[in-house]
Amino acid sequence: MEKPRLTFWQIWNMSFGFMGIQFGFGLQNANVSRIFETLGASIDQIPILWIAAPLTGLLVQPIIGYFSDRTWTVLGRRRPYFLCGAIASSLALIIMPYSPYLWVAAGMLWILDASINISMEPFRALVADNLPSEQRTQGFAVQTFFIGVGSVVASAMPYLLSNVFDVANTAPAGEVPPSVKISFLCGAVVFVASILWTVLRTKEYSPQQLAAFHNTAPQQEEEKASLKAIWVDIKAMPKTMMQLAVVQFFSWFALFAMWIYTTSAVTSQIFGTTDTSSALYNEGADWVGLCFAAYNGISALAAFALPWLAQRTSRKFVHSFSLIIGGLSLASISLIHNPAMLMVNMVGIGLAWASILCMPYAILAGALPVNKMGFYMGVFNFFIVLPQILAAGILGFFTRWAFDGNTMMAIVLGGASMIFAGLVVCIVKDEDEPNKVESNETDKVSTSQAVTV
Repeated sequence: MEKPRLTFWQIWNMSFGFMGIQFGFGLQNANVSRIFETLGASIDQIPILWIAAPLTGLLVQPIIGYFSDRTWTVLGRRRPYFLCGAIASSLALIIMPYSPYLWVAAGMLWILDASINISMEPFRALVADNLPSEQRTQGFAVQTFFIGVGSVVASAMPYLLSNVFDVANTAPAGEVPPSVKISFLCGAVVFVASILWTVLRTKEYSPQQLAAFHNTAPQQEEEKASLKAIWVDIKAMPKTMMQLAVVQFFSWFALFAMWIYTTSAVTSQIFGTTDTSSALYNEGADWVGLCFAAYNGISALAAFALPWLAQRTSRKFVHSFSLIIGGLSLASISLIHNPAMLMVNMVGIGLAWASILCMPYAILAGALPVNKMGFYMGVFNFFIVLPQILAAGILGFFTRWAFDGNTMMAIVLGGASMIFAGLVVCIVKDEDEPNKVESNETDKVSTSQAVTV
């Protein structure tokens, strides 16, 4: 029994909730360093304050994946998790910009990132659950489109509020500007609304149906979760997953360096100020948000091109090419002195971001056992969060002592890391490559015809 193909609109509804997830994630990436600096954080403290984000992902995603594999309720298998995560994320978004102290903002980041992870991981598994192999690249690409759309609006919102709607963009020292506060309130509403759309408009296959599609025995209801079982499954992770882990590690090290240091690097090098209460600093910070919106917009457009290109080459080629271009674009930010020119760099970074959100998961899904899809998708997050923890631990030291406080050099280091990740893609084995499957089937047909003749 084969898993039926879904229509484009079914895939669209299934992925729509990711727009809200990324709206919250985009607000976090573009504004949290700004909030930390406003509340008094020094440059070398920012990476440590950010460490809450990867740590929560490291702990939350495998656990959520493990239990979502074993869940079946009136709302299905994955949907209860991203609905609960959306509610908690929205509350954190409302509170964060009103934090009176730095430690409160850091705590809200911890809660926000944990809640986003509770919502995010089941979405990855939902695509793998519901789509046949030949549609998975398209499914993850549609997710990438919504990620791009959500991030564009979220990243640009403070800029739009201050420049289009004349909302104040400055505040007294130690206070977050109204444009940022309103952006976070809007993010809370969008997060819950988009998740509800997916929850109400998406169906899930029962464990029995999934077992029938893959000719496996249904998950035993009496199976109990245990740390020993989790550890055994981690040790048995597929080879493709281990190879992709290296790629993910260096890709996300680069992204984390970009997220935590771009505001500081751009405001100091291009706008020439480190005074967080000045209009010039806030103009530069808004411009960073606009740049982040630009690369996410590019990723939304690239999401539709990547499956087309992968069909004509391979998923590995697309991912390798995208990462190398993205790394070169990230490192070359150090050569820019006109803020408008940063938009050129955002094109390459947007291409890499689209591929990072799509290709590794499309490659991975074909190598995973169906009854452990959620768990392994969660474990795969290890190789996203571990480089972020490393970056949080060493980038402050490097910036202070090796780079003499020059945060732009951390951006260059991130670019080099992304280029290396692109080269490592060559060692990955794509076991479920659609082009290879089609080629094998064609060869079989040709051989059969030859024998007949």
